[in-house]
Amino acid sequence: MIYLTGFHAIEEKIKSGRATGPLLVAKAGPRMRELLELANIHKVRVERVGTFDLDRLAPGNRGLALHSNDGSGKDVTLEEFIGGINEENRADVLVGVLDEITDPHNYGAILRSCDQFGVDLVIARNRRIAKHAEVISKTSAGADAWVPVAEVANLQRAVENLKQTGFWIYGADMGGEAAYATNLLGRVALILGGEGSGISRLLREQCDAFIAIPSQGRIDSLNVSVAAGVLFYEVMRQRNVRQ
Repeated sequence: MIYLTGFHAIEEKIKSGRATGPLLVAKAGPRMRELLELANIHKVRVERVGTFDLDRLAPGNRGLALHSNDGSGKDVTLEEFIGGINEENRADVLVGVLDEITDPHNYGAILRSCDQFGVDLVIARNRRIAKHAEVISKTSAGADAWVPVAEVANLQRAVENLKQTGFWIYGADMGGEAAYATNLLGRVALILGGEGSGISRLLREQCDAFIAIPSQGRIDSLNVSVAAGVLFYEVMRQRNVRQ
């Protein structure tokens, strides 16, 4: 069973309309009352429980926990997503492809950046472990309740499908062209490689080009979640400048 314990994670899950509940409450407090009012508005059942019972179900809680059946992520299928953007005839679309991002803290931080910078879809391999859902939701500050995620069995095939729909595929790589010097308008998919391993060979072969973040530091690279935020921002910046 999955329980969300972070205030932001619980708040955003309830606001999204996808909270199944119940919301378990052991302690009262100003922030708690706000969440109880929110749960009432969205018709999420609230149950009073003892501190001992809540600690047993959701260690590390802050007096409340939300039971969640669907774990982390606003799941969609890639086919549904492609069908939707084609039906709307959308020109500017941004997709993040996560190639073996194994750290749930990085995964959550990337989702938070996706929410902030208008990423339309995240694609990841469908081996995400449900027990990390609480960590992902807390690290993303609840952004996982809003960012659409398509989990697929084969990332290479997913990228091929994007190409057939008019996407340009860019890989994040230190040896690539500076992101600010690359035209990132239109339908763009950005592949982010795993911690330490980078982008896999088969996905590298799918890339139309590689982009990098110029830096002046002594350390040779940025954390993948930080790099994701910078690159997603650059796409948003170019769109805003064009307008």
